[in-house]
Amino acid sequence: MAKYFGTDGFRGEANKGLTVEHAFKIGRFLGYYYRNQRRRCQVVIGKDTRRSSYMLEFALTAGLTASGADAYLLHVTTTPSVSYVVRTDDFDCGIMISASHNPFYDNGIKLFNSRGEKMDDTVITEIERYLDGEIPEVPLATGKDIGRASDYSAGRNRYIGYLISLAVHSFKGKRIGLDCANGSAFTVAKSVFDALGAKTYVINQKPDGYNINTACGSTHIEGLVSLVREEQLDCGFAFDGDADRCIAVDENAEVVDGDKILYICGSYLKETGKLDKNTVVTTVMSNLGLYKAFDELGISYEKTAVGDKYVYECMNEHSYILGGENSGHIIFSNYANTGDGIITALKIMQVICAKKTTLSQLCKGMTVYPQILKNVRVTDKNAVLNDTDVQNAVKAAEEALGTDGRVLVRPSGTEPLLRIMTEAKTKELCEKYIEDIEKVVREKGFVLE
Repeated sequence: MAKYFGTDGFRGEANKGLTVEHAFKIGRFLGYYYRNQRRRCQVVIGKDTRRSSYMLEFALTAGLTASGADAYLLHVTTTPSVSYVVRTDDFDCGIMISASHNPFYDNGIKLFNSRGEKMDDTVITEIERYLDGEIPEVPLATGKDIGRASDYSAGRNRYIGYLISLAVHSFKGKRIGLDCANGSAFTVAKSVFDALGAKTYVINQKPDGYNINTACGSTHIEGLVSLVREEQLDCGFAFDGDADRCIAVDENAEVVDGDKILYICGSYLKETGKLDKNTVVTTVMSNLGLYKAFDELGISYEKTAVGDKYVYECMNEHSYILGGENSGHIIFSNYANTGDGIITALKIMQVICAKKTTLSQLCKGMTVYPQILKNVRVTDKNAVLNDTDVQNAVKAAEEALGTDGRVLVRPSGTEPLLRIMTEAKTKELCEKYIEDIEKVVREKGFVLE
């Protein structure tokens, strides 16, 4: 794991873990690094609705232009729109300022290469060396070589047009709820669904800089569930702060998570003969019920580490077209090089319209095993994982569950948390084995009270 950049960029509390100086230096290095490869480096920048995103945008822009790069500003937009614009408009790289589903006081810097993919590890390593002073200060541009910043909101508008073009059915007559999480989706989602003929009911579309992800969006689905139930909608879609995730709600106000979405889209692609290599990429956090459902359909699957970065790497290496996480990061590689919440919603609607059925009916072939995830704040994630007593507690739980459940203990990539997940035939069994493992972690003195 890199020192500053995790699986989803450089993330931390604004001006504490991630400072304006960090942003300036990242801009300085990227402008210099890519200037060595072409005469004038061009970088596109997007941001979410956090108050600190403006500060970081200006710092990155100052760093880029000081190193001789031109910065093109998409302003408030989604993470997948930055990926799209980078790869379609011949930019050297792209930057998204967002901490995704984190609270407003956190922020992050996500970097994309010229193909709209997560930035190459070799470049990330060099950036970190520069941040730590292991690389000499890069030269400042002077005279006519100094860069400039330009408005590029037209790029976001083209992305909206691209999303609309992906739909193969009209949504006329469909009543759809959208939860924009007071984040980036508020600039995009409603325009797309309105253009396709849907009657949209939108909540959490009034960001104030502080309310992003606050009791709303894909991590707080209760608001969308209530909206679908009260308005008797056909379905609803909730996005996270930067709209690279999507969680759905069916007409019965039941939640449809990322695993169910993979089942719906994977089985439809299989049925229509379009599931290349007959394989769907999942992570180790996917529900056991998904694998059993895929087994019944004869669909193969891969399992990666948690993180859409790893899902995409596996997909790219083997030319798979569908993969994702139960958190709602779903990648359709024929259409995007990163998770895209709005594309996910459009693809779900495509299946609903093509099969002339409801979202609840599409989920019926998959039985979800109870799954509980508990986050335990710890002093040292690696020490916990390497502790013999903790390892024995995990092994004992695994042996007791056998083939009817599983246990997964892993560190958070962005916080001092140990994530303990259990899956079994009953919720009671899940709770029991989580308690058994947490008890050992606590007894060994690893828990931060």
